[in-house]
Amino acid sequence: MADQRRQNMTNAPMARPGERPSEGLPRLDAVPTPRRLSWTAPAALATALCYGAVQSYWASGHAPSFGKLGTDLLVFPKWGAVALCAAAAVLAHALRTVSRQRTALLVAGWAVSGALLICCPFLLLDVVGSLIPGLRIPFDLTAFLSRTACVSVAALLGAATLSCQRRLWGDCPRCSRTGEPVPPDPFAPPPRWAWWAAYGAVASCWLRIMAQYGLGFGSPGPLTSPQAASLAVFETGFVLAGTVLPLSLVHRWGRTFPRWVPLLAGRRVPRLLPLAPATGISVGLLVYFGVGICQLVGETIHPVPHADSIPLSFLWVAMPAYWLWGLGLGTAALSYHHATRRPCRHCNR
Repeated sequence: MADQRRQNMTNAPMARPGERPSEGLPRLDAVPTPRRLSWTAPAALATALCYGAVQSYWASGHAPSFGKLGTDLLVFPKWGAVALCAAAAVLAHALRTVSRQRTALLVAGWAVSGALLICCPFLLLDVVGSLIPGLRIPFDLTAFLSRTACVSVAALLGAATLSCQRRLWGDCPRCSRTGEPVPPDPFAPPPRWAWWAAYGAVASCWLRIMAQYGLGFGSPGPLTSPQAASLAVFETGFVLAGTVLPLSLVHRWGRTFPRWVPLLAGRRVPRLLPLAPATGISVGLLVYFGVGICQLVGETIHPVPHADSIPLSFLWVAMPAYWLWGLGLGTAALSYHHATRRPCRHCNR
């Protein structure tokens, strides 16, 4: 099917000077690979080699203490991370040189990128702890830099895989979009699945809150003034990220400032204003609580006594709620991205 669409587009007439893209689709061989996609594979290769070398040095017995948590990576630490970096380097080189469709190569690229990503669940704690230091979340600079580097390798490999996928699939080698060359309408109503995702994220957030107060964890005990201020900031951001942020992705006021906003009423909302935090929070919640749920399954099957441990009944409500919150937020963000992205300059989709 993709080959047939590519053939149809190849036979399409060239656009005349001054002609709109919708009036004449360019030939595939006349559309260059975008410059911003051509550097991702070399960058992924270089970053994977450098970070893999650091992890090799640490795995051979020279690792630092990494602070209170005692580790920088989970799931695939030490030599596991070295193996993933080696695989990322090999895949990045292969993605750069591949000239025809290789489904197995694309699957491997996404798989290794995802494996590197789930090595860094503690990066969510690092970000929250650095933004709100009064919460006293353990923070170690070396571990933070290691997790950031690991996520960078994952992101660059994912971008390289997407670059290769766009070159090999779809009608347009620039955007890989298919269908009629009609630009997206940023003010069109979002699809039904986006509404379900956004309101599901809100419901999951409030399920987490009700579980906490319903099981008696609502009072944190005596706090100093700085701790109380930090906790108030965290809880305010928590509620906003669980209510206003997902709803802004599916309502009109998330694309145009409403009338009651001073100086900005009626203007377009910068697309990254809701999209960037929604994407970051979604990925953080999915990774951190996805790994946490797997650990919770193990602790439920083989209980391990802990001092002052939180009841499993609370964890079995809170952790899936967090994960579903991240899933709904990410799905709504995907719909927002599709609706507000700029049309491709080559195919006008």
